[in-house]
Amino acid sequence: MNPLQISADTAIELAKKLNVPLEQLMHMPKHILMQKLMEAEQGSMEKKEDK
Repeated sequence: MNPLQISADTAIELAKKLNVPLEQLMHMPKHILMQKLMEAEQGSMEKKEDK
């Protein structure tokens, strides 16, 4: 499997946001990455609604 085709800056930001190691993020399948991004976004939306 090829690494994701994203910039280094984007990869670092995503790794921090998703709380996963950078190496794991770069080799993560796209559909798993999209799922994790959706889950993270839903979590942040729920936090905003609670305020």
